[in-house]
Amino acid sequence: MLGGEGGRHRNRSSEKGNALDMTDRFDLIVVGAGPCGIAVGAAARQAGLSCALFDKGCVTSSIVAYPYYMTFFSTAVMLEVGDVPFTIPDQKPTRRDALAYYRRVVSHWELDVRQYEKVVAIEGAEGSFTVRTEKAEGSQREYGAAAVVVATGGFQAPNFLGVPGEEMPKVRHYYREPYPYFDQDVLVVGAGNSAVESALEMFRNGARVTLVHFLDTIDRGVKPWVVPDITNRLERGEIPVYWKHRVAEIRPGSVVLRSEEDGATTEIANDFVVAMTGWRSDHAQLAALGVAIDDETGIPAHEPSTMETDVPGLYIAGVIAAGHNANRIFIENGREHGARIVADRLSRGRTGVGG
Repeated sequence: MLGGEGGRHRNRSSEKGNALDMTDRFDLIVVGAGPCGIAVGAAARQAGLSCALFDKGCVTSSIVAYPYYMTFFSTAVMLEVGDVPFTIPDQKPTRRDALAYYRRVVSHWELDVRQYEKVVAIEGAEGSFTVRTEKAEGSQREYGAAAVVVATGGFQAPNFLGVPGEEMPKVRHYYREPYPYFDQDVLVVGAGNSAVESALEMFRNGARVTLVHFLDTIDRGVKPWVVPDITNRLERGEIPVYWKHRVAEIRPGSVVLRSEEDGATTEIANDFVVAMTGWRSDHAQLAALGVAIDDETGIPAHEPSTMETDVPGLYIAGVIAAGHNANRIFIENGREHGARIVADRLSRGRTGVGG
């Protein structure tokens, strides 16, 4: 599957004969077709390097999973990649604006994007990497690459609460829209941007929302224009809040909260738990290739000026470079990684497959 018009010049010889024949070879293979992966592809295209992007989902699948009416904190110009203008009438782009924009970048640079083709293994070394993939219908393929960039983002798995009852269907680790929660008792876990915005939207659409957070205030990173809104709702008791509390247990019709100060428990009525506790990167492929992962920070070993890991020819781009603290890297600074990677390949003459 192709991303819009992107990849229309793709070599289709790999679709003939043995599914594991390695017929496509590239200067760069990028794992992940999010904004930062697209930035790598655009930089490679500008430099004349052959490049293919693979994603287990669609183009910018992480943005597809955002709440339908989300507005970005960054301005449109700060989200631009590949020298393609992000022109909108408003200063702050919405989710829909971003989805349309990044597909336009893919089309503009005719990027070779293999959607719904999951990378299942990376083997080999610089100059002769082998990338094994599996398509949605089950067929498998192999590709060769001089270098590989892992740009899989920070949304591979949620940060679980680790409490009894979390496996119940009523527990959600994502939020899309408020309508399923009308006239329901909803507990929102967390006090960052996602938690606060989802709580406000559900409250305004008829849900009985309660907020719980292990600290005593909303996070400092909450969007400035949202702070007065949530502050007023909390102060008026329109959205009850349990500061310095954590979820201790989730039951079919209730949730048990535990105080961080004295351990006392409180049980409240509950129909849904929306745990906005963040997500984490998957480092399995990097670790399998021998990349050192810092135990404390979760940051893969790499040189920031080039984004090359401690395995020659293997690079990282985007949020995966932030480790456990996904708030360190956003699109607006992760988009720079592509240019660094391509510059490194060119300056050191490390292009071409198999030599």
